[in-house]
Parts: sequence; C-alpha cells; structure tokens
Amino acid sequence: MRVNWDYIRMIVLLGVVGVLFAFSTTRNANRAISMPQVEFVSENNLFITNETVSKLLIQNCGGVKNVPKETLDLNELEKALKSNPMIKTAEVYVAVNGLLKAKIEQKTPIARVSTNASYYIDDEGLFMPLSKNYSARVPLVTGYVEKNKLQNLYKVARKINDDDFLKRHVIEIHQEVNGAIALRLRKSKFLVQLGSVDLLDKKVNNLKAFYLKNLKDNTLNKYSKVNLRFENQVICTKI
Repeated sequence: MRVNWDYIRMIVLLGVVGVLFAFSTTRNANRAISMPQVEFVSENNLFITNETVSKLLIQNCGGVKNVPKETLDLNELEKALKSNPMIKTAEVYVAVNGLLKAKIEQKTPIARVSTNASYYIDDEGLFMPLSKNYSARVPLVTGYVEKNKLQNLYKVARKINDDDFLKRHVIEIHQEVNGAIALRLRKSKFLVQLGSVDLLDKKVNNLKAFYLKNLKDNTLNKYSKVNLRFENQVICTKI
C-alpha cells in the first residue's frame, strides 16, 4: 500500500497552524493592557489634559494596567469619555502589543457666556464648561441668556466664527430680555444693533459696507449706534 505523504504533510501542517492560531488567540485575549496612550485629533490647545483622559479610562475599567484584554468593554470606555462635556468624540481601541489607545476630539468653543454663569457655546450650539487649562479667544456673550435657549446666540456666534471680517472685529454679543441682539466691535465706540437674527447675512453685509466706507473716511468714531434692524437701511446715530 502506497502512503500519500503529500496528504499526510498537509494534515500535519493544518494541525500545526490550528494549534498556533489557538495559542495566539488565547495569548492575545489574556494579554495584559498597559497604561493608556491618548491622542488629541487636530487640536493645538488642550481644554482637557492627557492625564484627565487617562484617569477617566482607569476609573471606568477598575484600573487599566494589567487588566486582561478580554475583560475590557471598549464601547463602555468610549461612552465614559464622551460623557465628559469637553469631549466631542472618542475612539478607544487596543493595539496588538496590548497598548490601550484613545483618540479624542475636543469640543470647539465659538462664544463665551459671561453672565451669572460662565461657560462656552460650542460649534454645535451646545453647552461647554470653561477649562482650567486654556481660555479660548472668542466673543463674550452678555445680557439676558438662558442656557436652554441658545439658538439665536449660536446663530450669531456661528456667523462670526465663519466670517473673517466679523471674527477679527466682534468682541461681544449682547442679548436683551426681548431677544434683540447687539454687537460690540474691537477699537470701535459704536454699538451695532442687529435686532432679530432674521436676514442676518444681509445685515452683516450692510455692516461691512458701513465699516469700510467710514474707515476710509476716518469717521468711525463719530457714531454711537449703528442700527441694522431695518431691511436695506443702516441708521446711524452720531455722538
């Protein structure tokens, strides 16, 4: 009887591969997790520190170091990070070498409320607390502000953040009890009265036209108020 050595070698090879795969899988599952490595995505200024993120990870898995990989719930760790009001998105994963990694995207503030309470409005119109680590250079929001009614202030702050002219010049957004909004500009004495946020683009264009003309004529400091509330009109009050 002729022995088919090729067939036997194939069976032995498959057996060895199977044993190695099972060993590798078991070893990988039981691999102890090292201390977390935190990466901040596209941010130069940190409102939340590497140490704070690491602490959140450690607190939510009973201490990360020397924890078996199979006992980690990465989804729960991500939820724990996202619950921090400074964090917009979080991705947590374990590298092959057992290193626990977290990719963090911070919230982006576009205005800072400065009334009885102080906090940021982020680029999605949501609450963001102040940070002990860094203060963003964004327009102040003053006057009558309700934390659960930020829509109009957000619309104005977003417009300022997206417009180069406004971003350079606007330093304050003021809201009255009736919802009327006014702006203060850097190095200018006059108050810009927007009123409602209706026709906001047109009002901003009117402001730019007024500003550039009077800058050229060197007459900006002759006005106390610039009223943009009415369509197709810029009503100026002289000092």
